[in-house]
Amino acid sequence: MKMQSAIEAKLADAFDVSILHVENESHKHSVPPNSETHFKVTMVSSAFAGQMKVKRHQAIYKVLAEELEMAGGVHALALHLYSPEEWEASGQVAPASPDCMGGSKADSVSVASGVQNSNGERS
Repeated sequence: MKMQSAIEAKLADAFDVSILHVENESHKHSVPPNSETHFKVTMVSSAFAGQMKVKRHQAIYKVLAEELEMAGGVHALALHLYSPEEWEASGQVAPASPDCMGGSKADSVSVASGVQNSNGERS
């Protein structure tokens, strides 16, 4: 089963969700094509009513423990978790994810070997 499908299935089974959107954002990062390592989850559930954000996140981490702990599994997980009332108040829009600011492993190897840095200059 693909990682995104596994995340969707596990969250849908574990929570009474009214909205669940799992987006694979791996393509925005320095990972091989078709990777499934970086995800954004937007979820609305009555289970989150009255819960602090930390408790909500802990509940998600517990459900997705296998995906988070496995080698080559989920590297980054952006969580946007709302009660139905909070979702209404938000305008029904989750925040956009920021652009990746990290470099690739290839940049580090090139710089270390003296070939060329990320600005294209020889070291």
